[in-house]
Amino acid sequence: MASVSTNTDFIIWGGDHTAYGPVELPALISWIQDGRVTADTWVYAGKNGSWSKASQVSDLQLFFQPKGIAPATPSIESVIGIEPRELRRIKILANMTDEQLSRFAKYLEFEKVRPWSMVVKQGDPGDAMYLILQGELRVRINVGNKETILAILGAGEFFGDISLFDHGPRSADVVANADSLVVKLSSSAFERLSKEAPDLATPFLRAIGKTMSARIRADNKRWGDSVRLAEIL
Repeated sequence: MASVSTNTDFIIWGGDHTAYGPVELPALISWIQDGRVTADTWVYAGKNGSWSKASQVSDLQLFFQPKGIAPATPSIESVIGIEPRELRRIKILANMTDEQLSRFAKYLEFEKVRPWSMVVKQGDPGDAMYLILQGELRVRINVGNKETILAILGAGEFFGDISLFDHGPRSADVVANADSLVVKLSSSAFERLSKEAPDLATPFLRAIGKTMSARIRADNKRWGDSVRLAEIL
């Protein structure tokens, strides 16, 4: 049988008695949603170093729960006791002083997110932005009941920032790939921050603006490269 390249990868034993992989968790999830991997499919989990049925793999059990049975613990739960200086892990907050972070933290909510929990849902009204302290989340859209992953976000990144300004519908789902810790800044909290602490809001907005500009430049470059490649072909 094939060997796993990292301890976060998986190998799937197919019905044709062939091992497929290694694959990462997001790809395996899409195979489950497509019906290619069932509860009885044998899966090798690199982090455990063992084979078991998909329904018995801890990272996959949520997908095989009987309908109507809720997880034993909440999918998203509030967290207290986070040190404000830990916020410096987030890139757009890295230049704030301890004093600034302590004040900024008063406007935030800290949430622990379990794997496969949906933090935001496509089409729902946007009422908050999120910053990632720990873990990994994927940005996805569903087309024809098939998941298309747009981006993988890790610690230090953020999403949902546009909702602070237009409160429009979410353009995609954001789902946790692993246990994650996110920081929520609601629209109402942002309004209070802007009025009560403009010395914090201003550099925060500038940092968001710089990141958004970098994203737009990167997207424009990818688009330009695609156009040039199409012309060559």
